[in-house]
Amino acid sequence: QVRLVESGGGSVQVGGSLRLSCAASGRTFSSYAVGWFRQAPGKEREFVAAVSGLTTYADSVQGRFTISRDNAKNTVYLQMNSLKPEDTAVYYCAAGSPYYSSSYYTSPTPYDYWGQGTQVTVSS
Repeated sequence: QVRLVESGGGSVQVGGSLRLSCAASGRTFSSYAVGWFRQAPGKEREFVAAVSGLTTYADSVQGRFTISRDNAKNTVYLQMNSLKPEDTAVYYCAAGSPYYSSSYYTSPTPYDYWGQGTQVTVSS
């Protein structure tokens, strides 16, 4: 079992930055692919970024968000810059088997473990 806990969410103005953290406990986190998803009110959960052997980003965040991992700390980060109102959502991290192609991690399907989410609000 892997337990994931997100942190770092909050309220920020347009153009601001936040860094989300996804801390894992349980099995060796470094062997897992990790993704970030988000869900805005009334909308479906959508892919944001993932790190497996490669890093993958949604078009809407490419160039603004960066996913990284610190295996020594069992933590994956999502650095979010140039935030926009449309980035407002609950952000979730997820972990799953690392043996799929990078494109597969843009869907929720390969992820076995999910965190509880952290709220990000961007105001103009």
